[in-house]
Amino acid sequence: MSGLPLASVPDPVLELRNVSFMRSGKVLLDHGNLMLTQQGRTIIIGPNGAGKSLLMRLAHGLLEPSSGTIVCRHNGSGTPRQAMVFQRPVLLRRSSLANVTHALALRGVPRRIRRNQAEQALARFGLTHLAQRPARILSGGEQQRLALARAWALEPDILFLDEPSSALDPAATKAVEDAVNVFFRKGTKIVMTTHDLGQARRLADEVVFMCCGRILERTPAATFFDTPTTVAAAAFLRGELVLAPWESPTPLTTNG
Repeated sequence: MSGLPLASVPDPVLELRNVSFMRSGKVLLDHGNLMLTQQGRTIIIGPNGAGKSLLMRLAHGLLEPSSGTIVCRHNGSGTPRQAMVFQRPVLLRRSSLANVTHALALRGVPRRIRRNQAEQALARFGLTHLAQRPARILSGGEQQRLALARAWALEPDILFLDEPSSALDPAATKAVEDAVNVFFRKGTKIVMTTHDLGQARRLADEVVFMCCGRILERTPAATFFDTPTTVAAAAFLRGELVLAPWESPTPLTTNG
């Protein structure tokens, strides 16, 4: 897949400026700098413990950085609508339909139109027949599609997805990937983490590579998979043990 001409779209939708996050005296994200534009699907990859999920939670506002600044904009001004789908969906003890209408209520959507919008979202993801079924007894794939339908109903400008198909079988994984592309075609900015390099190749327009709490590369997808610029990324793509940048036997470049 060819990457987007990143320099041709200058206006950022999400910007991390020298962002760090510490917990119990340990640095988990170290001076992260990242600027993402509205266009394209940004896939964040890296070894376990790289800080991918942490980065997502910071960007979505679920956590406050220990230092630095996170700026979100929509069309150059204002605050974009955001939604996040987690590896394990957070669902309420109520019906599938009620899970969506509750989210709409929190967003401030008038009561008179909530049900119709929720039903349309369920239909968009093939869940109409499960509307009255308790959400927590759905299969893993159905729960993830429900989480996506709930996000769809909120009409986000940015959709964060944290390993949305890691526990799913191939058919359910394909359904999630198809859903991601539905959002993308609608104009939603996709920011997603995955451990599945095949999935990253299928979905990514650009790749952000992280290792040991650092953003090491942000590169058009085709360039990253063909010619990664850091030793750590090259090792990761080969399926080798990834050393921390300061442990690498050869110098690294950083594009974070």
